[in-house]
Amino acid sequence: MTMSEGDLAVAQINFVRKTTLEPQPPPASMTGAVGWLRENLFSTPFNIALTILIALFLAWIIPDMLRFLVFDAVWSGVDREACLITAQRPVVGACWPFAFERLPYFIYGSYPISERWRVDVFFVILAVAIVWLLWLNAPRRDLGVVYSFIVTPIASYILLSGWPLIGLPKIDTVLWGGVLVTIVVSAVGIVFSLPIGILLALGRQSKMPAIKLFSVMFIEFVRGVPLVTVLFMASVMLPLFVPENISPDKLLRALIGIAMFASAYMAEVVRAGLAAIPKGQYEGAQAVGLGYWQMMRLIVLPQALKITIPNIVNTYIGLFKDTTLVFIVGIFDLLRTIEVSRIDPKWAAPSTSPTGYVVAAIFYLICCYGMSRYAQATEKRLRKADRR
Repeated sequence: MTMSEGDLAVAQINFVRKTTLEPQPPPASMTGAVGWLRENLFSTPFNIALTILIALFLAWIIPDMLRFLVFDAVWSGVDREACLITAQRPVVGACWPFAFERLPYFIYGSYPISERWRVDVFFVILAVAIVWLLWLNAPRRDLGVVYSFIVTPIASYILLSGWPLIGLPKIDTVLWGGVLVTIVVSAVGIVFSLPIGILLALGRQSKMPAIKLFSVMFIEFVRGVPLVTVLFMASVMLPLFVPENISPDKLLRALIGIAMFASAYMAEVVRAGLAAIPKGQYEGAQAVGLGYWQMMRLIVLPQALKITIPNIVNTYIGLFKDTTLVFIVGIFDLLRTIEVSRIDPKWAAPSTSPTGYVVAAIFYLICCYGMSRYAQATEKRLRKADRR
């Protein structure tokens, strides 16, 4: 075909590259610290305003916080005299000698000093269980489940309560306190709330009227009252309805109340996940001949729990923080030990109370932030699996 003069002119203007260009780096404004700031802090006008407000708030609060915690703080001393305001020292910040001396009491409560090694062993056993259960690449995770949910509770109970037959003297739970009680109460609530909550959620969807009625009544009754009421019921009212010789001790009653309360909320979280599963998943499982429990264990519950991971973790974090309410019924958790320590005549000073509460805030911040970060990592991993 003969090309016209116009086509020849266009052919001379058009240019087609014969070689491939080398890949170019992204713009400098989209990478590194600048790119992170643009994406996370200044991506929209609302985010820009929010970032500025938070920056102003931090600029207002951080200098005073640093002055109290570090620059004006007292770092050495043997009693309250070191933390009092004097003419030579008109400004006194945190009273850290008080926290250093009372730290064992914050951790163990009134647990006998000679037996505190048992609490340390309990912390090690619990840490191994948590790491083994949450570390995805850990070897023999099936054994880790058995270790975490069977071996750890039994060993912990024997270790902390004592068993004279193996040389461990009995330690009354009245002597437990501090971080030990906080960890025990939250661990029991977390461990028991998920399986009981799953059963209650399945019971609420059951077609058997008795099971459905019981599940609905339990969930709505427990969720209809605050946790303080449940603790008072378990601590004060329960002993009135059982013979005195079989009445459980105060800590066990609180554990039962916490587990009941957390299970009711967890049931609603799991039920939301079950409601989000498409009907086709149930029909597909039934089409391949799976029974009810096989369908739930292999098909439905894994998907429902994956969907509700953020809500489950949120419930766990709320439960961990709510364990401080047990001090209302006379149980010496971390907050209660701080309350008792701050009125000790040896250390009673204006800066003693804020120092103790700072210690509690640091403890809860570390624990809650750790749970939140693990949940975010799990969500990110599951999103990658969905994209494949």
